[in-house]
Amino acid sequence: MKKYLAIFLGSFLFSIGINGFVIPHHLLDGGVVGLSLLMKYMFGTNVGLMILCISFPIYLFAWFYFRMYFINAVQGLIASTLFIDLLSPMHSWWHWPVYMSAVWGGLFIGVGVGLMLRQHTGTGAIDLLAQCLSSVTPIHVSSFIFGIDAMIIVFGGFVLGGGSFLYSMIVIIIVAAITNVMMRVRSIHIL
Repeated sequence: MKKYLAIFLGSFLFSIGINGFVIPHHLLDGGVVGLSLLMKYMFGTNVGLMILCISFPIYLFAWFYFRMYFINAVQGLIASTLFIDLLSPMHSWWHWPVYMSAVWGGLFIGVGVGLMLRQHTGTGAIDLLAQCLSSVTPIHVSSFIFGIDAMIIVFGGFVLGGGSFLYSMIVIIIVAAITNVMMRVRSIHIL
């Protein structure tokens, strides 16, 4: 029950961060979500559907080599993509300044991802890939996520321009910090 509550609450918070704070300012998150957001900004595609399509090869890899992570992660993937698409009307609910949106978006996303990672699930394929890599190396899962996210943000900065790059970096730094704290705290009384 605890895992399903973490998936539900984590996906919900994650989706609020994406829809309420990141998308209105054309900011990026990292990972598959960041790539899906780039596709949305460039071609108008559906973010949740793009997450599923881009994630497929990584989930296929996990199915063969890290089956335990696959089973947990697929539940988080489905929940987060559904919430992202269901909460997409939030894009226009409020208009915060970009710097506040970067901070609040990072906080919501970080708490959502952190709740899910504590239960060995996640919001997308990069979380899954980071968990797999972390299980076979001494590098912490949040470090893998931050490194991959930073590469995607740099690429997105070239595509979207410098302002988006700066505030998107703020988003992923906050996401990494919050995720790291949540993974290291022994008990979180929310769940």
